[in-house]
Amino acid sequence: MHERSSVPPARGAAPAPTPRPSTGRPRARAAVVAWAVVVALTSAAAVAVLWRFFVVTWAGQRVEDASFDGARYGQGRLWVVAEPVLDVVSVGFVAAVLLAAVLIAVVRRRWSLAVQVAVLVGGANLTTQVVKRLLDRPDHGVGADYGNTLPSGHTTVAASVSAALLLVVPPRARPAAAVVGAAYTSATGVSTLVGQWHRPSDVVAATFVVLAWVAVVCGAMAVAPAPATTTAALSRVEGGDRWWRRTRATVVALVVAAVGSGAFAAVLLTRTWAARADALTGRAELAAYAGGVAAVVAASCLTFALMLVLRHAAGSRDETAAAPA
Repeated sequence: MHERSSVPPARGAAPAPTPRPSTGRPRARAAVVAWAVVVALTSAAAVAVLWRFFVVTWAGQRVEDASFDGARYGQGRLWVVAEPVLDVVSVGFVAAVLLAAVLIAVVRRRWSLAVQVAVLVGGANLTTQVVKRLLDRPDHGVGADYGNTLPSGHTTVAASVSAALLLVVPPRARPAAAVVGAAYTSATGVSTLVGQWHRPSDVVAATFVVLAWVAVVCGAMAVAPAPATTTAALSRVEGGDRWWRRTRATVVALVVAAVGSGAFAAVLLTRTWAARADALTGRAELAAYAGGVAAVVAASCLTFALMLVLRHAAGSRDETAAAPA
């Protein structure tokens, strides 16, 4: 076996070609695609489980009816805050945010992103409307029969436009975009509960609809061919991703918030489940309502944490490399 010579080349001689490092990039892209598919399928399954459990069964309807009735307490004062949040959601609002997202993508010369955000927003909102009409809500004599309202259209709009901005902003701004998106989605979802427009499962299902479409779009990003390989571009794969630390900290914070609010929701809704066959008191209805609100916050934080991870993993290989170390 011959050792590599350390003698420098003679003057005028052509420099020896630099061996191309083994980066495992195709394998990394394949892993991102695989995880995107898993997230999309899991999100679709989550919507189906929510419908099957809370919409189809008498017990699920009973638990959510308690939460629905609990929204009456303090509704007058809370509606003063909730109504303006819901009034923002409109066709004009979606068009304005979508246009802004497309402009950001164009300014960044990320032409494919302009198409992808349109696919995300259009696909998520169309899916919500189709699913809402395809699924039915059996009449078990629990509360007023408004038909199926799962998923929530207002929450889908809020989550999808927030996710669109998360996709198009530069890497340094994505953690903040994820936090703002989770907060705005939570505010919109909770506002629909305050106004008794939706039940908790409707709102939670909407967040998973949007997550599924974000996974589809991020999977498509990972499939797209990478730019020409350069030493700087390899730094991301070799561990030089300067944005991962901030992204990771934000993801951890969102997951902690999701776990904490989710545990709170589970405790309160489990109590409602245990007493579902009894005549519920006002305190029990208020507890169910608080559990529904906590569930909405948990779903929003969890889904945006996953969106942030997917967007970071699927990001174009030149984004991080272009940033100075």
